[in-house]
Amino acid sequence: MAVVITVPICLLLAVAGLAVHGRAEALGDARTTRAEVRLSLRIQALVHQLQRERGLTNGLLGGEEEFRPSLAVTRKRVDTALHGMRRESAVEDVIQRHLRRLPDIRAAADRGTADTAATLTFYTGAVDALNAVDPVADTGVGTDRQLRDGLAALRELAAAKESVALERGLLNGVFAQGAFQGRAYIDFTEVRATRAAALARFRQVATASQRLALKKAFATEDAERATAYEKQAEVAADGSPLRAGAGTWWDAMTVLVDDLYAVQQSVGDDVRDRADGLSHDAKLALAAYLVAGTLIAALLATLAAFASRSLTRPLRTLAETAHDVARHRLPEAVARIQQSPQDHAQPLPPEAAPDHPDAQPLGGAAEIAEVAASLHQVEHTALRLAIEQASLRRNTTESLANLSRRNQNLVRRQLSLITRLEQQELDPDALAELFELDHLATRMRRNAESLLVLAGQSPPRPTAAPADGLEVVQSAVAEVEQYRRVLIATVEPVRVRGHAVADVAHLLAELVENGLNFSPPTERVEVHGWYDTEDDTYCFAVVDHGVGMSEADKERAGALLSDSGEETLLAGPTRFLGHLVVGRLAHRLGGGTRVHLFDTPGGGLSALLALPGRLLAPVEGPSAAPRPARPTVSSLLNGFRAGVARAEARTPQGASS
Repeated sequence: MAVVITVPICLLLAVAGLAVHGRAEALGDARTTRAEVRLSLRIQALVHQLQRERGLTNGLLGGEEEFRPSLAVTRKRVDTALHGMRRESAVEDVIQRHLRRLPDIRAAADRGTADTAATLTFYTGAVDALNAVDPVADTGVGTDRQLRDGLAALRELAAAKESVALERGLLNGVFAQGAFQGRAYIDFTEVRATRAAALARFRQVATASQRLALKKAFATEDAERATAYEKQAEVAADGSPLRAGAGTWWDAMTVLVDDLYAVQQSVGDDVRDRADGLSHDAKLALAAYLVAGTLIAALLATLAAFASRSLTRPLRTLAETAHDVARHRLPEAVARIQQSPQDHAQPLPPEAAPDHPDAQPLGGAAEIAEVAASLHQVEHTALRLAIEQASLRRNTTESLANLSRRNQNLVRRQLSLITRLEQQELDPDALAELFELDHLATRMRRNAESLLVLAGQSPPRPTAAPADGLEVVQSAVAEVEQYRRVLIATVEPVRVRGHAVADVAHLLAELVENGLNFSPPTERVEVHGWYDTEDDTYCFAVVDHGVGMSEADKERAGALLSDSGEETLLAGPTRFLGHLVVGRLAHRLGGGTRVHLFDTPGGGLSALLALPGRLLAPVEGPSAAPRPARPTVSSLLNGFRAGVARAEARTPQGASS
């Protein structure tokens, strides 16, 4: 959907950008052409004066002293035009290269020592260089035919005017000398041919009014008089004498050159006006395109925003619904299913029903509605699976609990039978075997109780009286297989309340058996007990010197010891079932009961059980005499206290409750 919207928008913006760019280029071209035409007219003004100076100088060198006053005036005009053109870098270069010898040429002409042909060549070369640097000579103007033809007419008219002016100067010298000498006649014919070709090209591109103006320039009396002089020169190719006044020829041709210059200025004005018109039109078109482009961009932005909103609003609603399902509705529904009474079948919750109001399709595209329907179907399926899983777990738990109770009843009957046999037996060897059988049955009873703990059931026990801490430890040791390897070290006097005695003994038995299983057969497992006045707790420590645990295993075991949820039972490895039992028992004992694991100094693992003060009863009378303490007890106490502080800093608040 986004691609479908984005591609047309990008194409429209690209087209608008190209249009604006084209109008900007047209405006730039029109302005450049206008500036170039203005510069061209200034160059042609300089060329016009140089052409006049060339003709007068050629006549002066031919012996016509009457040209000297006019030549002086023309030289001043040339100097003024040159001074004005020095600000143009391109023209300045031509002036430096082709007109730097102008003062020397003028001085030689005034003295009468200049060579006529060389002087004519100098002026002609300067005029050609200025015509070559004329920007109109190489201007290519877009697709406007009128402007293109106007510039071409201006170029051809400049070439024709140069030919007429060159002819004027050339014949001015010939008439002053009285005949053609050297290559003068060949130069004369070449100049006339160049003029005829330039005028023919001008008539092809000029407008009707421009052609009419040219026709009028060649139809004056002076032009006709000049034509008569030209015809006279045409028949003097053999060097025969020419009886024509140089001054009369000069005056007639000067009028014709001035008339052609006027036509040239008129054509330049037409071209400049056309360039101004194009610049104005391009400016208006650029403004119109900019306004249109802005409106199009605003319209496209509005359409894009509308389209985006039509997509994002349903998607946002869909995302909120998905988050609500994942974070609230589904967990709450699963929790209700799992916490429901066991003797009732569970229907789907109302929010999971397909026709529930919350399940209505979202607005927007059909694809979004389909995604929303699929999401609701996922929720419906997840809840149905949750019901099935909850039922399966409940049935499994109930089966496990029933089997555990049956096993527990059988073990209890077995213990009663063994007790009677022990009372009747007198043979020491047989009595020892009965004691072993009694110990094995006791362990079987603890395993059955562990199954009930994992199943979330509390084994039925008669209310017991408070028990001494040493008795609790001895009861726990009596329920492990290798009880002979257990060393009950210092156990400070304490009394455990009756309702907690069995669970504390069971918990300690699990910890002791774990230490026995993961330590060498030659190593003892120590049990310590002391009262911690700082925290008002009583601590039991089970210390082994076995293989220990890696940091990862300790973190995993610590999580199991502090978690009592069913998910932990389902996700935890079976080799950590003892830790699960310990965690369930600690949770059953209530808040403040904590179990921590630490590395034993020198190798091995130590487990610390901290009982809160509410599980302790006042000590009445002398307790069992404490056994001699090992030298490591004080260091264990300090290490356990520091370890407890570190563990509490790492454990989230309420994790052990």
